[in-house]
Amino acid sequence: MALSKTCASKIALSVSRTDPLPAHRFLPSGPLRGRIRVPGDKSISHRSIMFGALAVGETRVSGLLEGEDVMATAAAMRAMGANIEKHGEEWRINGVGVGGLLQPEQALDMGNSGTSTRLLMGLIAGHGISASFTGDASLSRRPMGRVIEPLSLMGASFEASPGGTLPLMMRGAHPAVPIEYRLPVASAQVKSAVLLAGLNTPGITTVIEPVPTRDHSERMLRGFGAELEVEEAGGAKGPERIIRIRGEAELRPQDVVVPGDPSSAAFFIVAALITEGSDLVIENVGLNPTRAGLIEVLRQMGGGIEELNPREVGGEPVADLRVKHSALRGIEVDPAIAPAMIDEFPVLFVAASLAEGTTTTSGLDELRVKESDRLTAMAEALALSGARVTEREDGLIIEGTAGAPLPGTSDEPVVTHLDHRIAMSMAVAGLASKDGVEVDDTSPIQTSFPNFIALLKEAAG
Repeated sequence: MALSKTCASKIALSVSRTDPLPAHRFLPSGPLRGRIRVPGDKSISHRSIMFGALAVGETRVSGLLEGEDVMATAAAMRAMGANIEKHGEEWRINGVGVGGLLQPEQALDMGNSGTSTRLLMGLIAGHGISASFTGDASLSRRPMGRVIEPLSLMGASFEASPGGTLPLMMRGAHPAVPIEYRLPVASAQVKSAVLLAGLNTPGITTVIEPVPTRDHSERMLRGFGAELEVEEAGGAKGPERIIRIRGEAELRPQDVVVPGDPSSAAFFIVAALITEGSDLVIENVGLNPTRAGLIEVLRQMGGGIEELNPREVGGEPVADLRVKHSALRGIEVDPAIAPAMIDEFPVLFVAASLAEGTTTTSGLDELRVKESDRLTAMAEALALSGARVTEREDGLIIEGTAGAPLPGTSDEPVVTHLDHRIAMSMAVAGLASKDGVEVDDTSPIQTSFPNFIALLKEAAG
């Protein structure tokens, strides 16, 4: 594809009208300055719709992320009886009550959303209805067995495609059986699926997680009126977190204000850190401690990230972040922090490629079963852009450039594998390159961050 360079003080995007995929080349950028606001938190947006649909009365949500993933959740809850409408900038949800879900008349199309799929499987598991799940090519490769296992123990039945993938048919159990389930690996989605199945299950459903994962489900379920307890206890291999929920719950409608998504803010945090002269404020970022691992790691690398106006919104800690260009240094990332930043590792790899010295990551097996195999995808993408990367079974080792720009891509575009975070991470890499980075397909960005490219242009002035 022929692409012309534009002024280096701007982000340049070139689209070929004849290509079947919307490829973009992201060129070097001038400083990122001013104030921006990223879309609402995706995890909280999903849950606000689900829990509102299970409450009796009207839940109002402002700041909802309107990406394709969250809209897939909304469509599924409508198909099961909830009334969900947008009024101005506010979403209003009139729920059916726990136990009141209707059997959907057609298959539930989850698009690219693994969160929608796994959490909705949990909801349906505790109701006596059947549902079929379908998804796009990327989602249809992702394993669902880790959710099928505990939900089957509760009485749900499944007919999945080979390998435990979509398309998938399930039938919930009524009544379901309460269980005590110890997570084999830390996973907020599996934990949440079991807790949601427990909402309409008589008795106490218990989940034990080996290390804390993002706790939006626990916070929000309590906010909606569920009886839920969290206990920290010593286990054979270290501290454990025990979550218990009492079934046959009655959820109350809420007014929900969704904070900015820290996973979306991550791309602008790294972009400002690696782009010379940047001084950017990102407003209203959720800083839930189970999600803030990237900020901690970037600070360990020397990143200048300041929290302004810290506050609490809807039970979630929030602040404005001021990020300045910084000379980063490579570190060995503690694998224990992985659950608090699992979605942010692709863009951390970009930061590491511009740092001084070596950055080593490990314990990241979970990245191989995301929207793509994110370890291999990022290793190949960064290597194509001129970074020095070694891929290991559970992580990457990256030799940084000490702040020197990456060479960028030439004739071959980065392959994103339909993964929105690969696309956005390599867009950020293009800002700190000599010749730009071409990304083969930016359409997956719509799933989580519809105005990402426009906001990049705005920040670069």
